[in-house]
Amino acid sequence: MIEKLVTSSLKMGVIAGGQLGKMLIQEASQWDIATHILDPDEACSARSVASVYVKGDFTDFNDVYNFGKQVDILTFELENVNIEALQKLKVEGLKIVPDPDILALIQDKGLQKEFYAKHDLPTSPFICCEEEEITDALERGELVYPFVQKLRKGGYDGRGVSLIHSSKDELLKGTSMCEQKVDIDKEIAVIAARNSADEVRCFPAVEMTFNDKTNLVEEIFCPADITSEQATQAQTLAVKIIRDLDMVGLLAVEFFIDKEGKILINEVAPRPHNSGHHTIDSMVTSQHKQLLRAILDLPLGSTKLTSASVMLNLLGEPGYEGQVYYEGFSECLAIDGVKIHLYGKKNTRPSRKMGHNTVLSKTVEDAFEKANKVKSIIKVKSWEK
Repeated sequence: MIEKLVTSSLKMGVIAGGQLGKMLIQEASQWDIATHILDPDEACSARSVASVYVKGDFTDFNDVYNFGKQVDILTFELENVNIEALQKLKVEGLKIVPDPDILALIQDKGLQKEFYAKHDLPTSPFICCEEEEITDALERGELVYPFVQKLRKGGYDGRGVSLIHSSKDELLKGTSMCEQKVDIDKEIAVIAARNSADEVRCFPAVEMTFNDKTNLVEEIFCPADITSEQATQAQTLAVKIIRDLDMVGLLAVEFFIDKEGKILINEVAPRPHNSGHHTIDSMVTSQHKQLLRAILDLPLGSTKLTSASVMLNLLGEPGYEGQVYYEGFSECLAIDGVKIHLYGKKNTRPSRKMGHNTVLSKTVEDAFEKANKVKSIIKVKSWEK
């Protein structure tokens, strides 16, 4: 693999060309790796930086299979990929990282939870059921209000998830995993990386705050405001999960910390993650470079923190849809330690992820002071409302 890197002949395929794919490709370009992307959107974020763009549907067997035949190694920036095509490519000898069988398990939130139970990993009580079986489960006491209903497949960024308080709340349509609502004190995440030599490294835990209306992450800060024991336990669990999965690649693990201080696994993502955006600016090695190292069987990089940080998602403002402009851009750049990352999406709409801001400082408290200024200044709007 290293010889291919030196001769610049390696062709790496990335399924989906959103912002995560773009950031991965930007890192790959530093090593002169040719990158191919598959995405249905001709204006996708990664197209401007990829070597080759292929238009296609990542849920379509033929599109994924034919794309895989064009590259030497394949990875993905989202979970909703045609598994059958990946498995056929794997049988035919294509290196796919992470492995398609692991992706198949993680795609299904029910299988995820069953995996945690099988491996004695702490998570909230749950049942897997069809929509019509939820009422019976409530009557039998297997489920009690309030609970969280998650569609087993296809949900992301708060979609396919519903908090059910009572029989008056409308249930989601489809096969579900229902779990008891956790009395949450904090939500944290740890990103672990593993290469084929079983070297594992974790990034320091981050803490996340969420918008109650959109269920999207509002702020992520690092280091998290947790005890050293909780930080160690979260990293230990992340290492156990990635090893129990026998997974090569990058795994983002989201945790709940309940009011009693107990750490519970929420869910995982086998790819770069929103909770790792700050690593580009605040770590020795970014999550994207770490994924490349894992994919290419190279030694993993240092996960040392170089600066405290607060990361803010840059979302489309309510009431604006159309060609984007960024109000307050220059004013934010005048603030020391502010790093603005735009994803290259030409059109905005309410709550669409258009970029992120990472605010660096010596302490999280000082970074938050600057972040609050940034939040009040920069707005994602369109030229016409």
